[in-house]
Amino acid sequence: MTKKKLAHIPFYPEEKLALFIDGSNLYAAARSLEFDIDYKKLLRWAAEQGRLVRAFYYTALIEDQEYSPIRPLVDWLDYNGYTMVTKPTKEFVDSQGRRQVKGHMHIELAIDMMEMADNLDHTMLFSGDGDFRRLVEAVQRKGVRVTVVSTVKTTPPMVADELRRQADHFLDLDDLAELIQRAHDGNKATKLRADNEDGDLDEVEYA
Repeated sequence: MTKKKLAHIPFYPEEKLALFIDGSNLYAAARSLEFDIDYKKLLRWAAEQGRLVRAFYYTALIEDQEYSPIRPLVDWLDYNGYTMVTKPTKEFVDSQGRRQVKGHMHIELAIDMMEMADNLDHTMLFSGDGDFRRLVEAVQRKGVRVTVVSTVKTTPPMVADELRRQADHFLDLDDLAELIQRAHDGNKATKLRADNEDGDLDEVEYA
């Protein structure tokens, strides 16, 4: 089998590279493309592209659940080369009286990327959220190339047009899928599950 080339994304062995993964956004994109990510393969692939300095993974956790379906993934990533950035979600009641949970990680990701920018040559942002456009612009002004990883192969596309246009390079997750997808071996410890298993919340939003 011929290995798929990502010819339009220039990587250099000597460049210092870091990953910034918006966990819920990446999960939603992969789910829309109908595959599960093998995070060990993803880390290995990134390390082959340059001098991988750090791989950050951002997610919010519902702390008061007896069992959090995302906890096994968080623990696995923490022990397997990823820098985990988590915080508790916030619960509120919306105007229709529905309980909702929000877990925004934008500030944490933005601070980390800006702090590390002076020590990097290339950052890969795994998110399609248009709120990151200004962050990408700021990092570029420090001389860092930014590759955004999301997808336009879904309806609607998962990546905001303004973010895609701002990035130096755009890598469609679908083009990366055969290199990082997880074999369906029943190992739930490395699979992100965002469904609300206990059923007591009307809506859960991670953004």
